[in-house]
Amino acid sequence: MEEISIFDIITLLGGLAMFLYGMRVMGDALKESSSGPLKNALEKLTNTPGKAFLLGLAITAVIQSSTATIVITSGLVAAGVISLRQSLGVIVGANVGTTVTGQIIRLLDVDSSGTSILRIFTPSTLAPIAMIVGIIFIMCVPQKGPVKTGEIIIGFGILFSGLLSMTGAVEVLNETGVIEGLFSRLGSNPVLAYGIGAAVAFILQSSSASIGILQAFATSGQLTFCAIYAVLAGIYLGDCVTTAIVINIGAKPNAKRVGYINIIFNLCKIALILIAVFVLYHVGALDGIWNSPIDSGGIANTNTVFNLASAAVLFPLLGLFEKLSYKLVKDAPAHADKYSEQMDALDPVFFSTPAIALGRCYDALLTMFDAARTNIDRAFDVVARYDAKAAEQIERDEDTVDLFADRISNYLVQISAHLTAPNHVEIMNHYYSVVTEFERLSDHATNILEITRDLRDRSEDLPGDAQRDLAVLRGLIDTILDDAGQTFRHRDVAAARRIEPLEQVVDDMVSALKDNNMERIRAKACSTYAGSAFMNLLSEAERISDACSNIGVATIARAEPELKHQVHEYMSQLHSGRDADFNRQYREAHERYFRQLK
Repeated sequence: MEEISIFDIITLLGGLAMFLYGMRVMGDALKESSSGPLKNALEKLTNTPGKAFLLGLAITAVIQSSTATIVITSGLVAAGVISLRQSLGVIVGANVGTTVTGQIIRLLDVDSSGTSILRIFTPSTLAPIAMIVGIIFIMCVPQKGPVKTGEIIIGFGILFSGLLSMTGAVEVLNETGVIEGLFSRLGSNPVLAYGIGAAVAFILQSSSASIGILQAFATSGQLTFCAIYAVLAGIYLGDCVTTAIVINIGAKPNAKRVGYINIIFNLCKIALILIAVFVLYHVGALDGIWNSPIDSGGIANTNTVFNLASAAVLFPLLGLFEKLSYKLVKDAPAHADKYSEQMDALDPVFFSTPAIALGRCYDALLTMFDAARTNIDRAFDVVARYDAKAAEQIERDEDTVDLFADRISNYLVQISAHLTAPNHVEIMNHYYSVVTEFERLSDHATNILEITRDLRDRSEDLPGDAQRDLAVLRGLIDTILDDAGQTFRHRDVAAARRIEPLEQVVDDMVSALKDNNMERIRAKACSTYAGSAFMNLLSEAERISDACSNIGVATIARAEPELKHQVHEYMSQLHSGRDADFNRQYREAHERYFRQLK
């Protein structure tokens, strides 16, 4: 019997590192490329338990991570996108979906000695082919989509290269008797096997990777069913504990319940497996396989049978699991803030799928813009007719908009570390630009309120013709705000291009109204203080249009990246009369609104 060499251990650990890295590269690329469709599917296709199960299975089979699927699902439940009831089928499907990776790894068992066709499907052939194809995609086809495809393929190649390295080291270690000694102890001590499975899955944070390592050791021929069934049960426990820890960090009650339901399901699955194996063994049903060597395909099949059988038995009990989760996780005290749900949707669990995280930012930004826009409407209403309740609401919603700005800005900073796709970086930069402008819109509403309060405290009123002038300007501002909302909501470049001509008309109108105001003051038709307040109101209206202009320019720059570093030249061209479309829109708007002044 040969002695163990340190170089054999290094080869084994190096192969393990390659295997885990390949799985990470492939999984991350799959999640990155499919996160948008994944989000849409989870939102739309969970209306029945059967569909939710199939969806959870399919998504986990694609992204190769039940943890990621369940964490994303918990985030969508927390955000109110899907209900806790809708998530139940996804949880079960995600657990079954992890078996797909094992079925792929079973290619280790393919016998290539017979035909050249079968040889193509062996890891020793698939690994270099995958890495060659992957590097061709990455280096020769530089578009975003193909590069991501290349990362998926090359990750697949690295995964199988690591497997080959591990199996090679296992064959050497097998000659030393270490493998036989280790797994013979596991066969006679299922508690130890259970603990090892749980520990490995918890450390690696992946049941697929843990089972893949077990399949690599199966090439030694020393593994038997009696040695591996408890290891598999332990892996199920270690994987679900990792998921529960991630979900419980700062999560809402319903998101925590998703984690608890996953734990309850897996504990019941483990109990079901252990009881079934115990009973079947003692009635002699497992005599044929109990001490027989089990290969990689046998482990994959055992894992698949365990998960499918458990899903079939436990699926009708999901309603009970849901009720139990409500007993384990109590609801938080009722929150009076109507915007709390949108803020809570900015959940760190989405960082692993940037498209979903950015989607939550988009929803929060829309809510923030609508709140700021409503505040501006209230503020102009208060100028026309003071309302104490409306004034208090403006102040409350201003605090909410400020909180949105802080939450979204911090969330975008945290997301930035997880972004690799260029289009995601562009979206993040766009959102970071507009969040500041949305906050400014609400600030201007508060400023308008303060100006109005000062007038009221001094028992001053704006003259009737000043009120009429302000009403015309308000109509113009409303049009600009409509276009700004359309611009961001639908990434509407046409609406964005309508803003700048209107902004120029605002500048012209503010200048004209200031002249009118000075004439009233000189004619003693308006007090100096009221005239000064009117000037300040005009300035706030002008700044609102400036913020809308920035929103429009940011959207155009995102649609036309070449403008990103030429914004000054672009604006200069518009305002110098060198753009025919801008000139036409400006003339039409100028005529329409100045006619109302006359």
